[in-house]
Amino acid sequence: MVTEKAVVLDDQAIRRALTRIAHEIIEKNKGVEDCVIVGIKTRGIYLAQRIANRIEQIEGKKIAVGELDITLYRDDLTTKTADREPIVNGSDIPTDITNKKVILVDDVLFTGRTVRAALDALIDIGRPAHIQLAVLIDRGHREFPIRADYVGKNIPTASSEKIVVELEDIDKNDQVTIHKN
Repeated sequence: MVTEKAVVLDDQAIRRALTRIAHEIIEKNKGVEDCVIVGIKTRGIYLAQRIANRIEQIEGKKIAVGELDITLYRDDLTTKTADREPIVNGSDIPTDITNKKVILVDDVLFTGRTVRAALDALIDIGRPAHIQLAVLIDRGHREFPIRADYVGKNIPTASSEKIVVELEDIDKNDQVTIHKN
């Protein structure tokens, strides 16, 4: 049984974290020229769009935002359909990423397996000049040598705990909670 342990970020804390990440992206890249933000399905897409909106408010420039489906790149691929095929939603990246600075966005960085799959998927689409990683939560427990360039909040967790990110866009609520199994 999974029980809620604590709310670690509420809607205001999420908003502040994403605003800080937007500022850090602008600073590190000396603006947003040749930058593309790509969200990993599902929640990474909504976070990517929010970061892009903040960047536009700060810089007055629109930044391209894409969606990346990593289903077929996962090393733990599970089948979800009656014919034992995975459900693939497809990627949608509105611009060529070759020679661009791609900022990959996800909700939680845990083992690094999702990011590894996303890197493979991106390389199949084009050859970016740089790939940077932005995550709302870094909870540790890496299995791959991957770290985020931009982190909303570091939350050290036990292996038995679970981080749950809820976003208003799909969950009708903005919060991050930690649950104990």
